[in-house]
Amino acid sequence: MENQIDADLAVLDYIVIAGYLGIVVAIGVWVARQTKTGEDLFLAGRSLGWAAIGFSLFASNISTSTLVGLTGSAYSGGLAVSAYEWMAGIPLLLMAFVFAPVFLKSRISTTPEYLEKRYSRRVRLYFSGLTIVFTVIVDTAGGLYAGAVVMRVFFPGVDIWMFCVGIGIFAGIYTALGGLKAVVYTDILQAVVLLLGTALTAFLMFQSVDFSWATVQDQVPDGNLSIVQPIDDDTLPWPGLFTGVWLLGFWYWVTNQYIVQRVLGAKDLSRAQWGAILGGVLKILPTFFIILPGVMAVVTLPDISAPDQVFPIIITEVLPAGLTGLVLAGLIAAIMSSVDSTLNSSSTLLVNDFLTRKGREPEPEQQKKWGTWATLGFMVIAIIWAPFIQYFGGLWDYIQQAFSVLVPPLVVCFTLGALWSRGTASAAFWTLIGGHLLGLCVFVANQFGIWPLHFTINVTIMTLVSAAIFVGLSLMGDRDDVDEDALWTREAAFDTDAANAPFLKNVKTHAWILGALMIGTLILFW
Repeated sequence: MENQIDADLAVLDYIVIAGYLGIVVAIGVWVARQTKTGEDLFLAGRSLGWAAIGFSLFASNISTSTLVGLTGSAYSGGLAVSAYEWMAGIPLLLMAFVFAPVFLKSRISTTPEYLEKRYSRRVRLYFSGLTIVFTVIVDTAGGLYAGAVVMRVFFPGVDIWMFCVGIGIFAGIYTALGGLKAVVYTDILQAVVLLLGTALTAFLMFQSVDFSWATVQDQVPDGNLSIVQPIDDDTLPWPGLFTGVWLLGFWYWVTNQYIVQRVLGAKDLSRAQWGAILGGVLKILPTFFIILPGVMAVVTLPDISAPDQVFPIIITEVLPAGLTGLVLAGLIAAIMSSVDSTLNSSSTLLVNDFLTRKGREPEPEQQKKWGTWATLGFMVIAIIWAPFIQYFGGLWDYIQQAFSVLVPPLVVCFTLGALWSRGTASAAFWTLIGGHLLGLCVFVANQFGIWPLHFTINVTIMTLVSAAIFVGLSLMGDRDDVDEDALWTREAAFDTDAANAPFLKNVKTHAWILGALMIGTLILFW
């Protein structure tokens, strides 16, 4: 990769990057001085406003693999991959009006804790343990490795393991000291840098084709400018587009602790709802700021051999000095916003789900100390594992698809658990076990060509199967006593200041606007 890219940075680029890192350090130090208790560390003292929640949701989601992977996929396969971005609005709307009311009413600290309130402790611990493993080994280590690979383009003389250590320590220390509030406040800065850098990149790429969409249409392969693809498409067949994509997003935006933690830290339900809606609106932007530049690169940079080279080449070929530093700072922001979020959420799960028991709660200061050491411990594990990912390239691709195994029973247990009081604890536990085992069998069969359906279609089928298991076992068993706070009610969801405000300030109005933006994106690139 280094042989094909002239990645020399100007002095101005280094100044921009250094300035950005300096601001991050200042934020981390400032917040760390205010972090006194476990609730401060894990949930920012439940004091987050809607703007902080929305921007942090966006920044934590945009990882290095997003910038590099989506741009490369758009270059080779077109706009279909954009669905994973703009369709995030669907699970975020579910979060705003179904799950945020339930989660905040229950006063939970982790998403697995909700499963204990609704079902049983064994359901909670099963999901929590699974989440910690996936978060540290896949998300944190994967973020470190992907970031190190891209940074090596610009600094070819530095080994991958050195980048992993440097990024991990930098993000890990301010996360361990400042907790969620440090993560969120740095995420706001990172979101702004990301949006500015990618918006400038998109503008300059459009300028490179003389601002002519007709030129792009003439030179991009047929079908690459369409989101809706045939049923046999390898990237995203149309049934998977309309059903599988948002189901996969459900795991990420509704049940994944490292994202949901921001909503749990909201000052009140209104701010949580506004934050989720803002996050959905911001997720429309990557289609235009990240994915379209990848498509336009087919016209201006037609000879790129490997898709993962597209984003670094765009930066070095298109951007002038200073702006290259800004976009590279955005890239560093993407790396750190993912790493800090996953570290903080993993420590939150360990301390709240495994080390804390009802009736034996630790002192707030002790809880903070446990969280700090847990964050540092997970940081070490991720740093050690990350460089080894380069030796498991094929396996690593499979692991990304393996998330489709994890999702279906979780969608069922959370959704039917909140909406259907008849669902039982025993049914939830065996739905998780059975759904994951069946999903694993389908995944293995898919890798050997025995079950050839695309994984986005598989996730839909397995969700229906998991729902059948859950409903059948619940109806066969005895009815449980259910905590009313763990069930959704219309009054709890819509009896908020944001939902009762005048039309233009009403969160329901803005939810309809988000829905219209998603439909508009689909129609625009149908």
